[in-house]
Amino acid sequence: MNARRNTDFNDKLGCDQSVLVLQGGGALGAYQAGVYEALADEGHAPDWVAGISIGAINAAIIAGNAPEDRVPQLRTFWEGLSNELLYKLDIGNGFARRAFNEVSAGWAATFGVPGFFTPRLPTPLPEWPAELDRLSFYDTAPLRQTLLDRVDFERINRAETRFSVGAVNMMTGNFAYFDNSSDRRIGPEHIMASGALPPGFPPVEIDGEWYWDGGLVSNTPLQYVLDNRSPCEMTVFQVDLFPSRGSVPRTMADIAQREKDIRFSSRTRLNTDLSKQLQEMRAAAQRLAHRLPEELRDDPDLHRLLGCRPAGAVAVMHLINRPRGYETMAKDYEFSRMTVTEHWEAGKADAQFSLEHPEWTRRHLKPDEIMTFDLADKAPHRIGQPGVGE
Repeated sequence: MNARRNTDFNDKLGCDQSVLVLQGGGALGAYQAGVYEALADEGHAPDWVAGISIGAINAAIIAGNAPEDRVPQLRTFWEGLSNELLYKLDIGNGFARRAFNEVSAGWAATFGVPGFFTPRLPTPLPEWPAELDRLSFYDTAPLRQTLLDRVDFERINRAETRFSVGAVNMMTGNFAYFDNSSDRRIGPEHIMASGALPPGFPPVEIDGEWYWDGGLVSNTPLQYVLDNRSPCEMTVFQVDLFPSRGSVPRTMADIAQREKDIRFSSRTRLNTDLSKQLQEMRAAAQRLAHRLPEELRDDPDLHRLLGCRPAGAVAVMHLINRPRGYETMAKDYEFSRMTVTEHWEAGKADAQFSLEHPEWTRRHLKPDEIMTFDLADKAPHRIGQPGVGE
């Protein structure tokens, strides 16, 4: 990253930044669109949007459109993905709904999702050699055209809103972030790389390197945001699609879903706790520096400690999509219109409740303090959902 441009970008934003952080999670990403609609209704326009996988796609639509066009473009995108299964059945949340969702996910796996991916025919066999960009079960060429239709990449590259997406270098296994605060120009390939989850989707080549889905290493860009922020107060809206907490599984299907939740959950608390520890270390180093004799205050080890974490308070609103009784381990590729709409409405309701909660509206952070608010679990519409209150 170009450090000079990064500094200039943060200076331009001023000292009260708002950041939207979006986790990966396929079809569950409609929840993030609902959260953003609630934020937009309340006048929250993020200065910085960062995402992984489906979060990278939602982030690109947000950063790549004028504020008044963002929600309509998100809705067009999600309605486009879900236009093959438009049925709305009054079947509750029991076995029948679970069966419907399994059929819906099976439809997507068999026939693909319009504007997103199509099955690769013939299906590659395990020992069947092919070009690297064809080693996958699905072709994501439709996604490229969708991104060109829904995202103004010139707007992203003008850096009116900071934009960051994460991917994994398939040869080194190292995380890479594509950020419009650097000299790199962002294109559809960077968003596609962030969502190239193998073996379903093929790797994406960028500047001679091949990249896979960022969720293979970390399914959230929260740590990247905290590590690269400017020394000022920051409000972070962290939107997760897989919960780290959950109920005790009762079936093999529950086991499969719980395993996926744990594997792709963001462990936001771990990230924020680490950042708190680093800020406390920096504060201790500052206190020590004042007590040191003049000849030791330029010690490089001391300066390293003083620079281990940027200053500034951080408030993190944590919004987590909770599993519902009818969902299965296929929930991240279940694109029926009914389920997509439910995810969108759940995200909007959770965000509205959290934004109005007294703990959020009356928050007061000390200098350099990092505080996390997980408020949606207290909402009346959440009562009875798995994992809530545990």
